[in-house]
Amino acid sequence: MTIETVCVLGGTGFVGKQIVGLLANRGYKTRVLTRNIERHRDLKVLPNAEVRECKISDPKALEQALTGCDAVINLVGILNQSGKQTFRKVHTELAGQVADICKRQGISRLLHMSALHADKRGSSQYLQSKGRGEDLVHATAGVAVTSFRPSVIFGEGDSFLNRFASLILVAPGVLPLACAESRFAPVYVGDVANAFVDALEDSETYGKHIDLCGPKVYTLRELVDYTARLTGQSVKIWGLPDWLARIEASIMELMPGKPFTMDNFNSLQTDSVCARSTPACPTALEAIAPKYLGALDKEGLYQSYRSRARRA
Repeated sequence: MTIETVCVLGGTGFVGKQIVGLLANRGYKTRVLTRNIERHRDLKVLPNAEVRECKISDPKALEQALTGCDAVINLVGILNQSGKQTFRKVHTELAGQVADICKRQGISRLLHMSALHADKRGSSQYLQSKGRGEDLVHATAGVAVTSFRPSVIFGEGDSFLNRFASLILVAPGVLPLACAESRFAPVYVGDVANAFVDALEDSETYGKHIDLCGPKVYTLRELVDYTARLTGQSVKIWGLPDWLARIEASIMELMPGKPFTMDNFNSLQTDSVCARSTPACPTALEAIAPKYLGALDKEGLYQSYRSRARRA
């Protein structure tokens, strides 16, 4: 299978930009779909990169946008539902539409972003919708599919550690934390990008569901405590009992931005860790997080999260 042009859905996002940059560095032509070209001019400077305006929720527009591509990478996902943006539409229906278009157009390679422990019988609507989407794309005849199932992804610009850094910054000395003992194996965004691009022309990965985890497992409490130390904050973490965490979720899911929802709570009932037999991705959290959260570095090589937040 010879691949020259790769269309990336979700290529303007946190993981997507890493993948698009890596594809460009390896000589692939890339087509990145976005609803607003002007917001993503930075991608236009990459060699052989085309940024094309497309409303991917429009099946006809999406089919036209994929025409002429040799492979598709679908990274589109949401953490919370809002209006027409539901888990079913984004994680399941869109995934199936992309796979069907690949089949009709003879696009024989599809890489799909799923989630660790995605399962149609999963503990949350998020995991269930991801599982159904994964099932759909792998059932598409004539398309070589590889799905990737990462634990929580970290790196500069992430929505995980940065979110806790923001909460810690405004916490009144105490941070109530739901599901504090839930476990994660955070995986570096650069390792995720490498996994995708390495698999693109690797026939050994066809049909595979690949779990991606970092080299170390942490509880949520440990991750938040580490974030506090890196940002130079002093905060006491109060692990909420489940009954109180449910009340917190039912209130916070009504707030702007939905900082925590009942579905998030349900997702946290499943530890985001890989099986012991799964090879770990190489990059340690401690090698990267200090560079964007503010380091415990005696020479002051990195600015603190607090000082950057004050200027923002």
